Amino acid sequence: MRLVIRQDADTVADYIAEYIKERINQFKPTAERPFVIGLPTGSSPIGVYKRLVKLYNDGKLSFKNVVSFNMDEYVGLPRDHPESYHSFMWNHLFKHIDIPPENVNILNGNVDDLQSECERYEAKIQSYGGIELFMGGIGPDGHIAFNEPGSSLQSRTRVKTLAYETIIANARFFGGDVSKVPKLALTVGVGTVMDAREVVVIITGANKANALAKCIEEGVNHMWTVSAIQTHPRSLVVCDDDATLELHVKTVRYFKSIEQVQDEMIGRENLGLYGQVAGPLKYKTIPSGN
Repeated sequence: MRLVIRQDADTVADYIAEYIKERINQFKPTAERPFVIGLPTGSSPIGVYKRLVKLYNDGKLSFKNVVSFNMDEYVGLPRDHPESYHSFMWNHLFKHIDIPPENVNILNGNVDDLQSECERYEAKIQSYGGIELFMGGIGPDGHIAFNEPGSSLQSRTRVKTLAYETIIANARFFGGDVSKVPKLALTVGVGTVMDAREVVVIITGANKANALAKCIEEGVNHMWTVSAIQTHPRSLVVCDDDATLELHVKTVRYFKSIEQVQDEMIGRENLGLYGQVAGPLKYKTIPSGN
């Protein structure tokens, strides 16, 4: 697992948007071999989406051969409701880029048979050969998608009852009226996310500091579902300084030192996107200070 620490939420969004751009462009997607991406909603990815739109407008990125699968959707909320995740995604990303509407996949929380909808979603993901990169944010309790504390780390797409704390937290989007907040949601499972070939997690703000510490410094625990990424062979967490407040100082120094070595001693030009050696090394000359 890689941990990249940036100064604030804006620089976190800069890093992730640039990373996704490079991943898509290096993949060289085609209609027959699209880049399949998993996407979140909530406040965490908004800055990333703004930057992806700008990269598209600047001609640096196309979504024409990208297929998306969203993490979750409320049950019983009309898709054109301003707080549905369908509306969120179209308003913040899809209507501003060139992704074909038929390439967008969002769970339907208004069907009669919710279980069949979940099974259909999993099957469609598999029909594309799985997800190449799943981006996610987390809640203060470390949940990813709607996989709240206690969720199985092997869980698949399913109907989920929302925790009381989540309902209270989401009331701000419904005029502060708890009664208007949906109590059920459809969500991809932890196992669904972990099946992706790469997982990228956004963690910003002091209110996420405890969750980040649980994710990085403690063991895998179903009470902190984001901790499952410890077992993923290609996982990346990008956080800001505020989110590191509960980490040990030596942990922060360790991960920052890795970037320092890459920048000052190895050289970014010698490294690939994942930090792997990209070719014959030509180490930088470090002044001795004499």
